[in-house]
Amino acid sequence: MSEQPAGLSATVEYRIEDLAHLSGATVRTIRAYQDRGLLPRPERRGRSNVYGEAHLARLRQIADLLDRGYSLASIKELLEAWDRGRGLGGVLGLVAEVDGPWTDEQADRVTRAELDAAFGGAPDERAVEEAVELGVLERVPGRDDEFLVPSPQELAVAAELYAAGVPLLAVAGHLRELRAEVEHIALRFLEFTTEHVFARHLGHRPPTDADADAAAALVRRLRPLARQTVDAELARAMRLLANRHLQRHLAPGGPPERDEEPRAVVLPAATVRAVRELVGAENTSAFIAAAAEREVRARTLDALAARRRDASEDH
Repeated sequence: MSEQPAGLSATVEYRIEDLAHLSGATVRTIRAYQDRGLLPRPERRGRSNVYGEAHLARLRQIADLLDRGYSLASIKELLEAWDRGRGLGGVLGLVAEVDGPWTDEQADRVTRAELDAAFGGAPDERAVEEAVELGVLERVPGRDDEFLVPSPQELAVAAELYAAGVPLLAVAGHLRELRAEVEHIALRFLEFTTEHVFARHLGHRPPTDADADAAAALVRRLRPLARQTVDAELARAMRLLANRHLQRHLAPGGPPERDEEPRAVVLPAATVRAVRELVGAENTSAFIAAAAEREVRARTLDALAARRRDASEDH
């Protein structure tokens, strides 16, 4: 790396190896970005290529956008818009808003001794590995006896369930199942709000700074709504289902046998699509439930009629 002498322009120049070292990208990656039009070509000085601060800044922007989940194709569109004079400020502000915390909960740390004490006192390596895989615990580099806890509430719930007699591997299995359901709810909320709220601001790519700023303001307004809706609906469902569950277990004869518990039924995807096209996505579940109930009632009536016929023939 070379710098201009004092008194002249303060322009900093880099060889490609220097640029790679400062940016964290490899030489091969830098050349690939150039080939794809993501990075301007260097200046030619005799037999050498010379890079400047603009190249370093661009590499850092690319790395930041990649960390935020953007594809290289999307990054190219954003950078081309910026080069045409449309700033990235609004877009990056929107990205920062979406990347911001969706909960007031603060991450914490726990030692291995504290972790073992919270879960019965005996070390359980398999359970720890399961928790790390699920992201309930994160290893701290250089500290084998300490973990980062992204959600202390989630870890506390696991400890309470274990104290109530639920095996740790069953807790992990339940979390996997719950996580899939919650991710589905989150995706549906995002699809819903995008269709009815964000489409008018993000309908063109890349959005203008004004549109991106408006979308970021909407994210701030809508951020608590998903959690509030889920909290309210979960409370309603728990009140309803817990009451039914208790009544079933207090009924004469005690709770039903294990095999009598209702099981989830997976319908063929083609069937679900056909029903959705017939009645609409919002009515699909209700239609399937009503159709199943009608079939059960029809078969019950058929069985009663058959019994009546058999009784008449016997007489």
